[in-house]
Amino acid sequence: QVQLLESGGGLVQAGGSLKLSCVASGIWFSITATCWHRQAPGKQRELVARITSGGSTDYADSLKGRFTISRDNAKNTVYLQMNSLKPEDTAVYYCNTRSGTKDYWGQGTQVTVSS
Repeated sequence: QVQLLESGGGLVQAGGSLKLSCVASGIWFSITATCWHRQAPGKQRELVARITSGGSTDYADSLKGRFTISRDNAKNTVYLQMNSLKPEDTAVYYCNTRSGTKDYWGQGTQVTVSS
């Protein structure tokens, strides 16, 4: 059974930083692509960043330079380092991966950025 568990969210002032973690059980992040998505109140869920099994990364254009996705294979954990946070980054952040044709999602972690 695949489970993803996010952590690291919280309340931070604008300009601050947070590092989110997503740890997996039942699947190895090193053999699949993993994404971070976010959903702000009243808005659609959007892709934030992705890391492939080979370690290549890509980001939403608006977030390049502020957010960094990384992976620790030994810990089977994917991270999202978020710097220079803005109030508009406030959202629930979700970790997502795929095995075969099935998508798996974590429960999300709330990030709130105060102005």
